[in-house]
Amino acid sequence: MVFVFRVLVFVVAAQRVWGDESKDFVCNTRQPGCTNVCYDHIFPISHIRLWALQLIFVTCPSLMVMAHVKYREGKDKKYVELHNGSHLYANPGKKRGGLWWTYLLSLVFKAGFDISFLYILYRIYHGYDLPRLSKCSLDPCPNTVDCFISRPTEKKIFMLFMVVSSTLCIFMCLCEMIYLIIKRIIKVLKIRHYNQRLLFAEQHELTNIAPPRSQYQKTDPRLSESQLSLNRREKAVEAGATTTL
Repeated sequence: MVFVFRVLVFVVAAQRVWGDESKDFVCNTRQPGCTNVCYDHIFPISHIRLWALQLIFVTCPSLMVMAHVKYREGKDKKYVELHNGSHLYANPGKKRGGLWWTYLLSLVFKAGFDISFLYILYRIYHGYDLPRLSKCSLDPCPNTVDCFISRPTEKKIFMLFMVVSSTLCIFMCLCEMIYLIIKRIIKVLKIRHYNQRLLFAEQHELTNIAPPRSQYQKTDPRLSESQLSLNRREKAVEAGATTTL
């Protein structure tokens, strides 16, 4: 949602705000070519074009995921035709197997592209600020001239918005990557634990180690030791007589 909102702001508002950057860039000199040279020095690349490239690069990983899903759907369709209706994938769009890795790589690429363009913007313009007054002393300017940007405050607000939205997208990508990795680790650990339990059960099958309860002899705790020994002797004599018969 943040990415969609950033695209809408870029298309609807940012292009109109930055559309006059070259036309209304003014320097206090009449030397031919000085204004153009100073403008090229202060704005090596237009913010609008840089943001357009950023949005294009950030969108490409999502297209990679969509292409992988379409590939799985086509593969599942062929499998259904060859195997009488049985499906190869229960849900081709579910993030499992190779699609999980593709989605994770897409998040890595998105965060990497956003970080790279933020760094490029910072290096080119020496920070995320637009000064109201810029000094320029390049040839063919006769001396150090003052150059002025049109609507610097409004442009600075939009630039900070794009920077903050990019940072938020990077943070969301990192959170989603951490969530996917932790979820995958927990799933692998559960499967490993379940397999270990099955293996332990197969290697140590439960047997009747103890005799059945019917073989235990019940004794009255109120009998004395002499009576207990007498009962044991009587049972032994009866057992011997039974064996003799």
